[in-house]
Amino acid sequence: MIKGKIIKAISGFFYVESDNGIIECKARGILRKKNITPIIGDNVIISTTDLNCGIIEEVMPRKTELVRPPVANIDKVFITFAVKEPNPNLSLLDRFIVFSEKVGLDIVILLSKMDLDERLEKTMIIADEYSKVGYKVIPVSTITGQNMDKVKLEMKGCTSVFAGQSGVGKSSIINSIVPELSLETSEISHKLGRGKHTTRHAQLFKVDEDTIFADTPGFSSFEINDIEADELKHYFIEFSALSECRFGNKCIHKNEPDCVVKEAVEDNKISKRRYESYLQILDEISSNNSFGRKNREKDGIYVKSKNRKNGR
Repeated sequence: MIKGKIIKAISGFFYVESDNGIIECKARGILRKKNITPIIGDNVIISTTDLNCGIIEEVMPRKTELVRPPVANIDKVFITFAVKEPNPNLSLLDRFIVFSEKVGLDIVILLSKMDLDERLEKTMIIADEYSKVGYKVIPVSTITGQNMDKVKLEMKGCTSVFAGQSGVGKSSIINSIVPELSLETSEISHKLGRGKHTTRHAQLFKVDEDTIFADTPGFSSFEINDIEADELKHYFIEFSALSECRFGNKCIHKNEPDCVVKEAVEDNKISKRRYESYLQILDEISSNNSFGRKNREKDGIYVKSKNRKNGR
């Protein structure tokens, strides 16, 4: 048996890096029966055949797991959004932050293409908003090379993933940091107003022994799954810095009286745009949960839970 890590997955084949080199593998059928689908970043145990092909026998427990993009055992996420071309979708950025907070990842926000923002007005507005929340924000340009050294320093000593909308320049950033990779890049489609998918599958790359990163396909939408309405507030970290509301942990900061979060929004201590983003996601979760409950009730399988999940 050989231990290794999945660095690439294409059409049911998994490429496992091990002490014996990179081995092309298929997954053992028993994994499917256990509802286990190997993904890149997985630490695995494989067996080999005489043809130097491998079989994934076991997938080790995952420290963290991203669903979209599907990557396991990530420490840090570089959420990458362009300040222009395409214009930043901050609602989508907030959604990915929520998911990253739930998974427990260290978050760094990269604002790419800052060279297109001549006066840096948009760059500074976005950077200021998220810096006040408590996130590390790094404006970067692959054209001028500005702040690329800071990104490389942030990558050191961890396994990270670059994720964001299509066309924001993730592959260009990676090429700037590790030029020998020469990842494919593409221009923005002005007709569609978004980027083309130049990264067609997720793949891990090793910079050195303790620095690994993943390049992943871009995305233009993001759905919040497996989050309860009373759980969402914990992933907007600026809320937790405030004193407790009148109704304590039961307050979801929407319609309740004496809510310190709503008061903070009115006093401009919390971004109104971020709060509206929170409400939008909250309404979506409530709508999805209501739809799911009706279906379960219709099928006769709905059971009301006595224990509600509170917090992380």
